[in-house]
Amino acid sequence: MSAEVSVRPAGPGIGSRFVGMLGRSRELTLGGVIVLLCAVVSFQAPHFLSISNLSQVTTLAAIIAIAAVGESLVVMTKNIDLSVESTIGLVAFVVADILRQKALPGPAAWAAGIGLGLVLGMANGAIITLFRVPSLVATLGTLSIFRGLDFFVAGGHEVNLADLPPGYSDAATQSFFGVPLFVILAIIVVVVAALVMRLTPFGRQVYAVGSNAEAALIIGIRSRLVIFLAFAVCGLLAGVAGVLWGMEFGTIYATSATNVSLQVIAAAVVGGVAIAGGAGTVVGAAVGALFLGLINNALLLLQMPQELLQVIYGAVILVAVSADALIQRRERRLAAQGAIR
Repeated sequence: MSAEVSVRPAGPGIGSRFVGMLGRSRELTLGGVIVLLCAVVSFQAPHFLSISNLSQVTTLAAIIAIAAVGESLVVMTKNIDLSVESTIGLVAFVVADILRQKALPGPAAWAAGIGLGLVLGMANGAIITLFRVPSLVATLGTLSIFRGLDFFVAGGHEVNLADLPPGYSDAATQSFFGVPLFVILAIIVVVVAALVMRLTPFGRQVYAVGSNAEAALIIGIRSRLVIFLAFAVCGLLAGVAGVLWGMEFGTIYATSATNVSLQVIAAAVVGGVAIAGGAGTVVGAAVGALFLGLINNALLLLQMPQELLQVIYGAVILVAVSADALIQRRERRLAAQGAIR
C-alpha cells in the first residue's frame, strides 16, 4: 500500500503579508508615514506643525500634486514624461510676460498658459504615438526643446513681481476656512481625475494599456489614442501648475521649475503609481506630493543640507520601484500556487 501525501504550499509569512498590505493600501501606508514624520520633526522644530508653516508647505505641494496627477496618467500607460518641468517653466514665463506687456487680461492670460501646456503635451503624445519614439527619449528631447524656447522667449530677462498687475500673487496666500486656495484647486483636480479613472471607459483603458498594450489592442482599445490623451492631459495639468507657479513665486526666470520633473515623478511613484504601468491612483500621487513637500520643509527647519533633497528623491523612487517589484513577484507566486492547487 502506498500512502498519498498531500503537499500544500506554505502560507504567506509576515514579510509577504506586509508586502500584500502595502500593495493594497499604498495611500494609507504613506499617510501613516506622514503622521510619523510630522511627530518626529515637530519634537525638533515645534514650528513645523504651525498653521502658517503647514499653509506654505501644502500650497507648494498642491502645485506639484496637480502636475503629479498628469504624470501619473502617463506612467500608468507604461510611459514617462520628463519634460514636465520645462512645460511648467515655459508656461509660467509666458503668462507672466503676457501680463507684463498687458497684452491680455489675467483670466485670458491664464487660459493661454493652460492652452500652451495642452499643446506641449499633445506634441509629446504625437511624437510618441505617431513616430513610435520611446517616451523616455522623446520627452528627454522635448525637455531640452521647451527649455530652449523658454530661454528664447525670455531673451536673457526676467519678469519681476513689480512688473505684474497689483495683487497678481495674492491667490497664493488666499484661503477659505483656513484651507489654502491652491490646496482646494488641487483637491478638485484630484477628485475629478479620480472619478474619471474609476468611472469612465478612458480610465479603464489607461489601466488596460499600461498592463498589456498588445492585449488591449486585441480587445478593441485604441492604445495609441489612449497614450496620446494621457500625454495631452499631462501637458494641460502642467500648464495649470505653471500658472500657479508664477503666482506663487512672482519673479520668473527662464530657469524656473528646474529639477521639478524629479519631484513630480517621485510623487507619483512613491504614491503607488507603478513605473511598470497598469497600477496606481491619482490620489496616491497627490499624497506623495504632500509627503515630499513635508520632507523638503523638514530639512529647511532642521537646517540640514538641501543637497539631501536630490538624494531623498532618488531614494524614494528606488524604494517605491523595489516595493512594486516585490508586490508583483508576490502576486505571481500566489497565482502559481493557486494553479498548483
